[in-house]
Amino acid sequence: YAWEVVTLMDVLRTQRRVLARNALETARLYAPRLLLRQQRWREAFLRTPYLFRWAETFAKRYVLQQGTEVAFTFQLQSIFNFGLSHLPHFIYTDHTHLENLNYPGFTPNRLAAPEWIALEKAMYRRATRVFVRSSNIARSLVEQYGCDPQRVKCVYVGSNVAIPSGALLNQDYSNGVILFVGTDWERKGGPDLLRAFVRLRERHPQARLVVVGCAPRLRVEGVQVVGRIPLPEVSAYYRRATVYCFPTRREPFGVTVVEAMAHALPVVASRLGALPDLVEDGVNGYLVPPGDVDALSAALEALLDSPETCRRFGEAGRRLMRERYTWEGVGRRIREAVLNALATAQ
Repeated sequence: YAWEVVTLMDVLRTQRRVLARNALETARLYAPRLLLRQQRWREAFLRTPYLFRWAETFAKRYVLQQGTEVAFTFQLQSIFNFGLSHLPHFIYTDHTHLENLNYPGFTPNRLAAPEWIALEKAMYRRATRVFVRSSNIARSLVEQYGCDPQRVKCVYVGSNVAIPSGALLNQDYSNGVILFVGTDWERKGGPDLLRAFVRLRERHPQARLVVVGCAPRLRVEGVQVVGRIPLPEVSAYYRRATVYCFPTRREPFGVTVVEAMAHALPVVASRLGALPDLVEDGVNGYLVPPGDVDALSAALEALLDSPETCRRFGEAGRRLMRERYTWEGVGRRIREAVLNALATAQ
């Protein structure tokens, strides 16, 4: 097969009339929530029936313009629909909109417009296969969207950071460095981690917290804020950490946990979303209720108290990562499923 890649967001940025029309649609559908700051403009802007249908029309025109036979379509993520009714269509996504209802603190009045949700449901149901990154999204597709379980397949995801070839630089899990990597400090539970860290320092005054990816203004002893850095440089911070902490409040997947596992780090994470797939409690890390600062502090303390537990958890996490979370493995699972589906359709 010859592949043609289209980045729909790049195309959309060139469509001024579409953008202007969709701004009006966004205001019509979401104005009260936007005025009350219950929803961000970008989230609302991308979830209008008008924009969803524009993407479908663009897909039809694009395929017709190719002038060659198209065997199937494949899309990453699911804000828009690129599928055509006469062609096999495959989706690979890390989330569904209705999965948000399973997150603490998310209320139904924050959902997208019912008309948009109806289009999202139809898209999933029409797809030849929907590939997902975690078991909770597979359940959502079956239970919340009414998809055929045979058309939903969990293929997981790979790490975007290379597995380090050298030894870790964390003094054999005894340097007390807790690492947080993320661009959204609030949503990913950063304030909860900070409160837990302050408590932890009472028992472990040598402990340090390193924040990479975002730059919150923190004036707390023992905290280092690195901010945003190029992806290739992130590995150095994983290598110098003892524990990776990801106390997120809402998360489609959490690929940084896979990266931490690749570096043989024990993980403390929230028990929500895809994270129970990644972290087996007591095997390669600890899971805590989201927002539970006491449980978070206790889990971090247990690991800093026992470098041997950190080593054992880290080795277990790296084994799981190599077995399940590599792009080579993801590609192989998707390829097999696509070829089987195409053979069945002939």
